[in-house]
Amino acid sequence: MKQLAIDLNSDVGEGFGPYTIGSDEEIFPYITSANIACGFHAGDPTTIRKTLDLAAKNGVSVGAHPGYPDRLHFGRVPIPFAPEEVVDMILYQVGALQLMAERAGLKLQHVKLHGALYHTAAEDRRLAEMFLDAVVRLVDPPIVVGPPDSLLQKEAEERGLDYAAEGFADRVYGDEGKLIPRSSKQPSMITEPALAAEQALQLVRERKVQTFSGRKIEMKVSTICIHGDTRGAAKIARAVSEKLEQAKIALRSLRQLID
Repeated sequence: MKQLAIDLNSDVGEGFGPYTIGSDEEIFPYITSANIACGFHAGDPTTIRKTLDLAAKNGVSVGAHPGYPDRLHFGRVPIPFAPEEVVDMILYQVGALQLMAERAGLKLQHVKLHGALYHTAAEDRRLAEMFLDAVVRLVDPPIVVGPPDSLLQKEAEERGLDYAAEGFADRVYGDEGKLIPRSSKQPSMITEPALAAEQALQLVRERKVQTFSGRKIEMKVSTICIHGDTRGAAKIARAVSEKLEQAKIALRSLRQLID
């Protein structure tokens, strides 16, 4: 019987200037892939360099995490740019991270859009098509990370691109399979490490997730995210990693899983 395996990713490098967001150094030992902020919603050149160095030190694969140019709202508010402008922003950020990754001796593994851009591209056909048309034309197209069973996944697979459907250990799901918005009065975050670890295990072992109402719905994912800015993120990352390893589930980077 083939051993179950999963990628653990985290959104990191989201500080900028004198501001530190998250505890990246404590998270890196427990993840296999890192989504690095590219300077628009968070991050800056020096933070990117330091984060890439952490990835190299810990043997963690790296990906670009581009977002809207909106530090004020941390890229979590939709902005009505034209799709062409959004694609320009994405490629600009991915290109910057790719060059800096090469300087650190690393190769860009994936691209995962951030925040409001992540959710918009998953549902907006024109934006998804334009984004993927750009990605497929790259010399070495990265793996695209996004929501499972989304329009983005369907469009990516139609273009022959590698797509990694993503689940979350530290977020609460609604009955329709979407994340409960952070702005909701209902709980949207899971900050108790043991509960996050249980959700991660369920996602891998059962390919299901329990929703806010208590229902279990199907969710097939190949990577699980722990947000770097979630309260207690390092403890959550450790709990998730240890829970999966205790269950004999291998932790592998996305490229290892796909190849």
